[in-house]
Amino acid sequence: MTNTSLRYREFKMPDVGEGLTEAEILTWYVQPGDTVTDGQVVCEVETAKAAVELPIPYDGVVHELRFPAGTTVAVGQVIIAVDTGEGSGEAPVTEVSVPAPAAAEPEESQASPAPAKPQGRQPVLVGYGVAESSTRRRPRKTTPAPAATPTPAPAPAPTPAPAPAPQPVAAAAIQSELNGHGAVAPRPLAKPPVRKLAKDLGVDLATVTPSGPDGVITREDVHAAVAPAPEPVAPEPEPAVAATGARETRIPVKGVRKATAAAMVTSAFTAPHVTEFVTIDVTRTMKLVERLKGEKELAGLRVNPLLLIARALLVAIRRNPEVNASWDEERQEIVQKHYVNLGIAAATPRGLIVPNIKDAHEMTLPRLAEALAELVSTAREGKTSPAAMRGGTVTITNVGVFGIDSGTPILNPGESAILAVGAIRLKPWVHKGKVKPRHVTTLGLSFDHRLVDGELGSKVLADTAAVLEDPKKLLTWI
Repeated sequence: MTNTSLRYREFKMPDVGEGLTEAEILTWYVQPGDTVTDGQVVCEVETAKAAVELPIPYDGVVHELRFPAGTTVAVGQVIIAVDTGEGSGEAPVTEVSVPAPAAAEPEESQASPAPAKPQGRQPVLVGYGVAESSTRRRPRKTTPAPAATPTPAPAPAPTPAPAPAPQPVAAAAIQSELNGHGAVAPRPLAKPPVRKLAKDLGVDLATVTPSGPDGVITREDVHAAVAPAPEPVAPEPEPAVAATGARETRIPVKGVRKATAAAMVTSAFTAPHVTEFVTIDVTRTMKLVERLKGEKELAGLRVNPLLLIARALLVAIRRNPEVNASWDEERQEIVQKHYVNLGIAAATPRGLIVPNIKDAHEMTLPRLAEALAELVSTAREGKTSPAAMRGGTVTITNVGVFGIDSGTPILNPGESAILAVGAIRLKPWVHKGKVKPRHVTTLGLSFDHRLVDGELGSKVLADTAAVLEDPKKLLTWI
């Protein structure tokens, strides 16, 4: 009899980034009963890096949505089942094996069994499920009975035990180790910031008891492995909440905001930060901005002070290339970058993200303006891809848009410097021996003091300020 359940194709939550373990389903675009086609976007999910739309890789009718919107789902879990109407014995696209039949098959039928499904999650591409394994079991050898010896009546074939229920990847690996089937212990599951924390604290992750879903080790698990758990204390009774409403609101920390928090803690307690400030007269830059708005090469593009600040920083990096580097803790090396991927910190409803403009050092002013506009627009729409946030080398954060004069920005992990730009205000300023109203702003540069010393950091900040005070240096210093 044909197994009718084989007609349902199951689509799992893919790893849409690099080593991500979970994603939150933001919106379903389909419902049970809807017809879908290969490549159609069925949902939007948010990872620790960005919001991503997932396409379905086959045609059919939606049979079931396994999780409602707002649920955080582990990578590898089935999120949607589609009725393809095939029912011809083709196995669903999942990592779960089909249960063995109850009755035993003759020996001849077992010579070429179906391909065995791999245990554990395989690498996936967004929207294309899990790659099928090409491994096949070697046919079983049979020994014929001697011709002269009478063959006794065959004993009834034992009924094979039912296949065990599928286990989560982490649980299956641990169970294999406990049963003595694995020669090497599985690698503990933990996110990169947690691994870095364990390394800094000298904790072996293999000795840590995980408390996260599917055996993932959390920051709390690492801290608990360092210090003994405190004695339990009886909780004090909470004060009664007034009938007019709750006195507290708890908001789950997840997605982009959770990743940002982990990254900032890692950066703040790993890289020794130094921040320097300079207050400058940018009146000439503001006048140049107004003149550039009338240039035909920049027609239709947004020309603002941030564009010239970005150009000024790029000029300063060209004059001081040593600042464009990163620190390799494992190899104890300084990695000099011969390209500038300029990050722009962007505040979004989901939290702070830092997409970057690839190879910004090679761009003309019109191309840089176009790239800035595209970056900001994509970030506001929540469509920034994980690739757009990888590989940054230096960042600009514009706190002036909030009316803030200055700040001490924290480095984006893996980068050596970040420039904070304060609000541009009309202030009394001594210009050519007289006090006049001038456009004034404050720049703050934070840098990693392991590879950027005070002299280098001061030169970068001073060169950036000099270009903004006298934009003609954009021509003479290039």
